[in-house]
Amino acid sequence: MRKWEDLLTFSAILFLFIFLNIHSDKVFFRWDLTEEKRFTINPATERLLENLPDQVSIDVYLDGPLNAEFEHLKLAILETLEEFKVQSNGQLDFRFIDPNDFADTRQKQQFQNSLIKKGIPQTTLFDVGPNGEQTQRLIYPGALISYKGKQKGILLLKGNKAKSAQEQINQSIEGVEYELASVIQELVEAKSKRVGIVQGHQELFPSEMKEFTEALENKYIVNWVTDLSTIKNFDALVVAQPKTKFSNKEKYFIDQYLVDGGNALFLLDKVQMNKDSIPLGGTYAFGYDLNIEDLLFRLGVRPNIDLIQDQQVGLIEIVAGNFGDKANIKKLPWPYNIYLNTFSEHPIVRNMDVVYGRFITSLDTVKSIGIKKEPLIFTSNYSRKRAMPNIVSLDEIKEVNKKELFNQPNIPIAYLLEGTFKSLYANRFPPKGIDKKSLIKSSTKPTKVIIVGDGDIAKNEINPINKQLESIEFDRHRGQSLSNLEFLMNSMNYLTDQDGLIMARNKKVTLRPLDNFKIREEKAMWQWINVGIPVLLTVLFGGIFIYLRKRKYEI
Repeated sequence: MRKWEDLLTFSAILFLFIFLNIHSDKVFFRWDLTEEKRFTINPATERLLENLPDQVSIDVYLDGPLNAEFEHLKLAILETLEEFKVQSNGQLDFRFIDPNDFADTRQKQQFQNSLIKKGIPQTTLFDVGPNGEQTQRLIYPGALISYKGKQKGILLLKGNKAKSAQEQINQSIEGVEYELASVIQELVEAKSKRVGIVQGHQELFPSEMKEFTEALENKYIVNWVTDLSTIKNFDALVVAQPKTKFSNKEKYFIDQYLVDGGNALFLLDKVQMNKDSIPLGGTYAFGYDLNIEDLLFRLGVRPNIDLIQDQQVGLIEIVAGNFGDKANIKKLPWPYNIYLNTFSEHPIVRNMDVVYGRFITSLDTVKSIGIKKEPLIFTSNYSRKRAMPNIVSLDEIKEVNKKELFNQPNIPIAYLLEGTFKSLYANRFPPKGIDKKSLIKSSTKPTKVIIVGDGDIAKNEINPINKQLESIEFDRHRGQSLSNLEFLMNSMNYLTDQDGLIMARNKKVTLRPLDNFKIREEKAMWQWINVGIPVLLTVLFGGIFIYLRKRKYEI
């Protein structure tokens, strides 16, 4: 009887294993046991990968001899792509390529130049060997994503350059998923979201914000809007540096658009001046009315009529006489040109590098029921406000190094507003010519609005020497890369993102640095422990085994 029971038990277990083996490929699950869930993909990324209509190929150019930090980044990219491949059901493949692995120097140079043209800049890797020898090597920490003949290069070494190298690598690791997924989405999905760029109030022209406009047109259906009665079908609006008043009707149309769940990015300057007069003894700066201030107040933000100065200064060029037959141009620190690298933890700005602003206006918040207000960008610990109207002149350069004057830290200059609100016209008559029956008094859908106290962050300035447009991604005076375009596009992606893909920027990877001093102090001890203890244990257990065996047979 016992024999039959054992046979039945064995048969049942065998049948269970066979059943699981046959059906295991139809049941998919993965457990992420890491503390920060580093292998868990954002749900929006999962949906994107699960619905890939065709093959996506990714070439990663971070390969070859690397130091420990970049090996860590490479491993994170590899792990992320392996997760992507699993989620895509075989519709995504990838490979790692070493751009330095060429026998022919000319071919290597041509290949590396092609990577730079595709948007994957080189980085110089400095490393110190175990004996103190220094090595230098060019690496390309980026990837090229291909889909149906379309390609786009992407830099995967991101993060705030004010941080240590280890922290910057960690920030880059946190952003790998979003950087890859956002480009895949851009290549795979057809343009469907509509963005309206408002014109008619002396806003920035398309030629004045060329990079921002081109980036928008690569991802969205973009229209230039002069008739604001037609904006209800846009997914988001851009209002970039208006200088003249909106009419009451136009303000009404914007109000109703936002009350009905529309989204908008406002890049506002509240102070005007003749900037060309600054080197000639100064200029009078004064505020002006756009006639939308009460609408912004209803949303919970008040742009102030002031200008911010900061000790994290950019430079301006001024003509200081002549040098022979040429103008003697000097670069001087200018407190109104500001490097902004203090950000909130919101996914729009998390782990960004530096945003460059010029003649920035501060923003105050006011109570607004139903609206959640979140600051995005701040000035440094050493900043101050100058109320306008006032004189702006080069004499203010003398005060740049007087730290005691810059006593207003972390002034917010950009806010995200989310929620529902009551129309500005809920308790008043709409403008003349508007049918009151069409009025929406309270929000029917949540709105998202971003207000920035500077319009110049989107403006491509003209180089006074060669008359070419300057990039908003690079400051030629200091040779500093900038995140202006990244901030603008992250803002638009957040405003139009119904799936939540940008929330992948919230991923956090805990930095667990080793104590280098302790490593050097205890290196020899741990080497002896790691080598010696296994040998001692082997000898000990071998001796015990021989002793017991000898004793057994002696008996």
